[in-house]
Amino acid sequence: MHGGYAAPLAQPERGSLASIDRLGKRSPSIDSIRKDPRWRDPDLPEVIAMLNHPIDPVKSNAAAYLQHLCYENDKIKKEVRQLKGIPTLVGLLDHPKPEVHRKACGALRNISYGKDNENKVSIKNCDGIPALIRLLRKTNDMEVRELITGTLWNLSSYEPLKMVIINHGLQTLTNEVIIPHSGWENEPNEDSKPRDAEWTTVFKNTSGCLRNVSSDGAEARRRLRECDGLVDALLHALQSAVSKKDTDNKSVENCVCIMRNLSYHVHKEVPGADRFQDNEANQQGGIGGQQKKKKDDAGCFGGKKAKEEWFNQGKKNGDTDKNFDTLDLPKRSESAKGFELLYQPEVVRLYLSILTESQNYNTLEAAAGALQNLSAGNWTWSIYIRATVRKERGLPVLVELLQSDSDKVVRAVAIALRNLSMDRRNKDLIGNYAMGQLVHNLPGGQQRPAKNLEEDTVVAVLNTIHEIITDSSENARSLIQTQGIEKLITINKSSQSPREVKAASHVLQMVWSYKDLRSALQKEGWNKANFQTAASTLPKGSKGNGKSGFDDSTLPLVEKSQVNKKSGSRDMIPMGELGPDGYSTIDHRDKERKYRSNESMGDMSEKEPLKNDSNKKHITRSNRPTLNLVDARDTKPQPVDSWV
Repeated sequence: MHGGYAAPLAQPERGSLASIDRLGKRSPSIDSIRKDPRWRDPDLPEVIAMLNHPIDPVKSNAAAYLQHLCYENDKIKKEVRQLKGIPTLVGLLDHPKPEVHRKACGALRNISYGKDNENKVSIKNCDGIPALIRLLRKTNDMEVRELITGTLWNLSSYEPLKMVIINHGLQTLTNEVIIPHSGWENEPNEDSKPRDAEWTTVFKNTSGCLRNVSSDGAEARRRLRECDGLVDALLHALQSAVSKKDTDNKSVENCVCIMRNLSYHVHKEVPGADRFQDNEANQQGGIGGQQKKKKDDAGCFGGKKAKEEWFNQGKKNGDTDKNFDTLDLPKRSESAKGFELLYQPEVVRLYLSILTESQNYNTLEAAAGALQNLSAGNWTWSIYIRATVRKERGLPVLVELLQSDSDKVVRAVAIALRNLSMDRRNKDLIGNYAMGQLVHNLPGGQQRPAKNLEEDTVVAVLNTIHEIITDSSENARSLIQTQGIEKLITINKSSQSPREVKAASHVLQMVWSYKDLRSALQKEGWNKANFQTAASTLPKGSKGNGKSGFDDSTLPLVEKSQVNKKSGSRDMIPMGELGPDGYSTIDHRDKERKYRSNESMGDMSEKEPLKNDSNKKHITRSNRPTLNLVDARDTKPQPVDSWV
């Protein structure tokens, strides 16, 4: 309730349920029933019939009693649906009396909360979503607004309803809640001080709803990106959170997750993206050439200045710092706004600030995922983003997070570093300063205790190491010096995961391809056979190196695949559901879902808030099941995308 939960799949917290008992607003009729033994509790059909009573207080009390009965009672919710109570409650949302539509909305919120998606569909089928949006537009009652947005948050957890919510309510939710509560003003008064965000329950509910619907696919992302004022308001709210050092609450988590989702495939999907495609330029040398490399790189990982000061680099006393080389950004006739703000290099500082300040694992993963998405692709802006992360002293921030206790944070950071290493100068720095920490995250070796990371994280780390040593014998030498070869060979020999074996073999083959390193390897007792032990696991015709790839990620709030999954990996979508192009696309998973069993999976978003990830139980590596997730078409390790 106070934003302290690290709840990747939490939607409305338990306390947000509109229960009469919890709110202390028990109907007088209920009290009298319990005090006087001559009275009996009305049965459910009688209560539902009372919703149509001509006297408004009777309607209100009946709705309140249903709200109470449905609190965490799936059986009653199902009966209400079967008795056609939901259409009547939806009809009461348009009732002119505030007490009536308030109680009806409270009942709908409780009914929509739970594993049974048929309740959500029933609300949708009787036009409940447009009715909720209408009520939001006309009411100023904060309690009613909390109930409306909480109900919409519940409904947004079900895939088929996401676009319905977008079609009926996106602009209204933005105009009525996100913009005013974020503090952003489209045309601010020059004399007024910028307003701070208001972290209200209504904002939390609405941002949670938009977080859910933003994961629905390319069309949903397009609609949210082009929604007037949405991206501007979200960025303003996050800037307010950073300035107030309040980055751990649930609303901030929701906002960062939305931004990460909207950054997914931004280099392919935004209008005019084709004008910025740059397949070859600056890929090897980075921006600005090599002439300033020593001066710029020397301080990138230097240790004298505190981390907070890294975000103030670039200007000294209002003047440009001569040691801070500038980027030749495209000329603009006017300031960026709307979806253009998603990929401006200036946003890098915001994400790095969040990565520095926040203690919320979900927020950290989302911020790293946003940088991962923005640095993917071959368009001009991703080249600028990769260089800006270096110039904003962001590489040390990311490398430090490789030590995180959260598996998903390590995974997101590793993939972000992989994309960032497409900039040659970043690659050299990461090879020098991050290799030891990357190797530390691999299983095996002498470290005690082992970090025991999940398969997808280990594969992400291996793929990042492969990218770093590609075309860099110096980085391969760093891998040898950090005792990485021993761990790689151990994975090859003993890992139960074919994906781990395959990724490790790619790295080993790349190391052996550098002839100038073979004498050093042989002095340590290794020979050619050690670097080819996993050749039989590779697809026919596969080579140790291949064309470099990029990783995008997106963040559906609701777990898409609970079947046959262990609790220790609930934050991952199975890699077997990767689309044919190597991206984890939600659209592809929707097609796959048609062929799964009808076993009830439930909405993780509607369970108890999860506690901090630090208490998460890890599956012992030796007992993990072997996953048949290797694509025979691969010529190199497939991109690994992280999900919350």
